[in-house]
Amino acid sequence: MRQFLFVFGFIGFFSTSLALADQVSLKNGDHLSGSIVSADGKTLVLHTDYAGDVTLKWDAVQGILSSEELHVELPDGKKASGTVSTTDGKLVITTKAGVVEAPVASVKGIRNQAGESAYEKSLHPGLFEEWKAGLNTGFALTRGNSESKNLSLAFVATRQTLHDKLGLYSNAVYASNDAPGASPSTTANTVGGGLRYDHDLAKRIFAYGAGDFFSDALQGLNLRSVFGGGAGFHAIKNDETTLDFLGGLNYTRESYTTLSRNFAALTLGEELMHKLGKSTVINQRLYLFPNLSDTGEYRGTFDFATVTKLNKRLGWQNSVSDVYVTNPPLGKRQNDVIVTTGLNISFGQ
Repeated sequence: MRQFLFVFGFIGFFSTSLALADQVSLKNGDHLSGSIVSADGKTLVLHTDYAGDVTLKWDAVQGILSSEELHVELPDGKKASGTVSTTDGKLVITTKAGVVEAPVASVKGIRNQAGESAYEKSLHPGLFEEWKAGLNTGFALTRGNSESKNLSLAFVATRQTLHDKLGLYSNAVYASNDAPGASPSTTANTVGGGLRYDHDLAKRIFAYGAGDFFSDALQGLNLRSVFGGGAGFHAIKNDETTLDFLGGLNYTRESYTTLSRNFAALTLGEELMHKLGKSTVINQRLYLFPNLSDTGEYRGTFDFATVTKLNKRLGWQNSVSDVYVTNPPLGKRQNDVIVTTGLNISFGQ
């Protein structure tokens, strides 16, 4: 009698444990139990006590049955929360208000409570959250037959949410010839910085506003201030590649040692980001700023940079920048080319 009660109790306990776990059945006939973490139409993540998180191909899943509430993104942009099951190719969500059904193939995402909380937080992060930043440094020093030093610093920070993006940047390059009697003793001295805010108006259309500041001692440029805005188009936007085209207007104020001028100009730009393999990122930008007050005069900028990760925090960076001005002050060259290389230190997640 005791043995019978023990076996009966064990079976009851085992059955209750299964009932409290989420169930996933596969097309090959296998059955798994655990806690459904998430699904995105390509994969399903199931947390199990015996193997941790298990990632399954969504195409291999025959059906699911949850015991805990899940949050489901429906194809019409709405959400439903409740226990979830599948039947006849449909996802059935039993909510407090009733039953909601949707074709399995049309469901955009499924998340557990922890995943939903993290997702909601990512939509409305605090001002000091979700930042990613990088610091580029380079330094060289020579003594002996030549005496010189050069230093390059660059800082980039980006905060991106579902529909907004805020970017900050600054850079500086300084070089000198320290040999006695060298003229000029300073061979490079540029400082720049700025910020840009993007807001998505549609899936591929966004509006932007920007401010940029630049000085170049050797060109006699005390400060160039550019304030502008306009619209952009996401020609390509995925995890590996983004390609944007931008157009708008800007107001430019230039203060040289010999003159000052203010004018309105067009902004025509293109920006590319591409991940080359798992460790290298390529960034390229090309901008033209035709002067609306003086037809035929314009300024152009070209930037190309690569960062190759050495580990989680350190990488190696290389960059080339070219600033072209059609009408610099008398005696100054139209082109300024800057090449830097050195370490990249990344911050944020």
